[in-house]
Amino acid sequence: MDNLDKKALSYFPGRVVRKDLVNLLKGQKNVPAYVLEYLLGKYCSSEDDQIIEAGKEEVKHILSEHYVRPDQAELFKAKVRERGVHRVIDKVKVRLFETENKYWASLTNLQIDRVHISEELTMRYERLLGGGIWAVVDLAYDPSLAHRGEIRPFVIKELRPIQLAGGNLLDEFKEKRKEFSRDEWVDLLLRSIGLEPTVLSHRLKMLYLIRLIPLVENNYNLVEFGPRGTGKSYVYREISPYAILVSGGDVTIPTLFFSLIGRGRIGLVGLWDVVAFDEVAGLTRLANPQAINLLKDYMESGSFSRGREEITALAALVFIGNINLDIETALRTSHLFTPFPSEMQDLAFLDRFHAYLPGWEIPKLTSLLLTKHYGLVVDYLAEIFRELRKFSFADAIDNYFSLGEGLNKRDEKAVRKIVSGLLKLLHPDTKWTKEELEEYLTLALELRRRVKEQLKRMGGVEYWNTSFSFIDKSTGEEKFVPLPEQGETMVIPSDPFPAGVVYTVGFDMESKRYSLFRIEVALMKGSGYVITGAAGTAMREAIRTAYDHLKSNIHRFAIDKSLDDLQVHFQVVNLMQAKEGSQTASAFFIALFSALVNKPVRPATVVLGEITVQGGVLPVRDFSECIQLARENGARRILVPIANAKDIPQIPPEILSGLELAFYSDPKDCLLKALQE
Repeated sequence: MDNLDKKALSYFPGRVVRKDLVNLLKGQKNVPAYVLEYLLGKYCSSEDDQIIEAGKEEVKHILSEHYVRPDQAELFKAKVRERGVHRVIDKVKVRLFETENKYWASLTNLQIDRVHISEELTMRYERLLGGGIWAVVDLAYDPSLAHRGEIRPFVIKELRPIQLAGGNLLDEFKEKRKEFSRDEWVDLLLRSIGLEPTVLSHRLKMLYLIRLIPLVENNYNLVEFGPRGTGKSYVYREISPYAILVSGGDVTIPTLFFSLIGRGRIGLVGLWDVVAFDEVAGLTRLANPQAINLLKDYMESGSFSRGREEITALAALVFIGNINLDIETALRTSHLFTPFPSEMQDLAFLDRFHAYLPGWEIPKLTSLLLTKHYGLVVDYLAEIFRELRKFSFADAIDNYFSLGEGLNKRDEKAVRKIVSGLLKLLHPDTKWTKEELEEYLTLALELRRRVKEQLKRMGGVEYWNTSFSFIDKSTGEEKFVPLPEQGETMVIPSDPFPAGVVYTVGFDMESKRYSLFRIEVALMKGSGYVITGAAGTAMREAIRTAYDHLKSNIHRFAIDKSLDDLQVHFQVVNLMQAKEGSQTASAFFIALFSALVNKPVRPATVVLGEITVQGGVLPVRDFSECIQLARENGARRILVPIANAKDIPQIPPEILSGLELAFYSDPKDCLLKALQE
């Protein structure tokens, strides 16, 4: 037992439990963590080993005798019938059947739909009507009870929620928060969700806490992709009875939003505080335009239209998935939203995510990461988190900081929500320092920028501005926030290239995106040419055009070598795993000429454009996309067909800043501007 354990026991008596007991018993009983911790908090909240051992045995007995497993439903029904009254632990839901003017309860694991419950008991625990609650239920059996000619013998006599009642829990929580330092409080929260903070870096601690923001922030949209086994779904399955984890294939528009069948019924977003989607690759039933449009509406405004009704809800949405590529490879070859079905890789939908949690930074769960110390009982914590959803600290940053020009309104909203969530988790007493606020703001900008960086890769210039920053109001200093995974390494080096090496941008028809290629040309004795590397049909045609044009016009360029005596080896180095690269003939022409005369291309130069066999120059399609891709991969000088000069106004000035564009009108002009003197 360390100092934090002693403080937790001192300030939260009866509301802390040793978390290794939870893991031990959960392995023996498949019970939700918040149910298990409710019982452990009641019987094992002590530092006395004898009390703990006795409490463990009592909890085991209660679970064996009263917790209803779905496969034991008939056995428990029989016990209720034989004993007249039997205590069960189950999830209870209540619905008002207005045609019968009666409340009916249902018990989830017992699989009983029509159970008598009094109006007084229903009104005492109104959450029974809002999706249901786990409870200890005194269930009676009375075969004389009939309703509309059918025997309905089961009756709920008494009910005690496992979720704690509201009252002044939050006020008490705020007062006790003041007794802990910020770092102690971070560690206590992490221990409360079963993690051992002493083996984690500060950054990892903060990333784990980001997973909790959906529990305290209304209408918050989070995405986390990473390797398997890092505990991505644990928080939403085990920590709170107000969160639901659903597998992707089970979700439809009616179950998620609103069912129009019969009288209509609100879906998951209206019943739960958090709806988390596990394994997003399986969201096939939502991968259609109607569902995506509903998601976009809800994620933006917290409301949606279904039938004739405009319906509002507060549920946060969390999307979880596995990303199998190495992150460095993924950043070079595609984007970080690839786990979504292709239909859901809709830019407007993805732009509505407030934060992208880098799951690849979080280690796989091992016994070393699981705490053996005391933490808050999660049903108590879940109740506090639910109360915190009523407040917002979105304007907290305005006292000290302003946001940079790179953020639009949607970015600003996202950043404010993240900061608000962290402040609720770590400073519910509203006491924080400027330095702490700056730390949370920096992390919030990073999480939102990760979303925008991927949109830039997918959508190009529309999302060009990802330079996120904040300004200190007292000093006027502007600080820019980088992404750790991007680093400083550029694909295109600033050092001089060898002769025969050229970088270019080509369009891949199959993946519908532009990609960066490096072309290398080597000369040897022989005739004709050979091609190796990732060269599809369009690229092979570009190579043939470049070769034929130079061979038929070689006398014009004062070259003392003949292509008739040489075999040209064209190698295409695919830098982004594209399968094709159209409109690249100019680059092949420059690479071939560079190898023939043994003169390198100027450093950090990219050659764009297509030439014809007669020497005509074709403009580049999607000019701004090509310029942006070249620039963000290290290009400082770009050769461009003169016909594209009219497209310059379409490119944001920030992209052009520090970039030299050299326009060429024919292949010879391109040569003069590409090669070093």
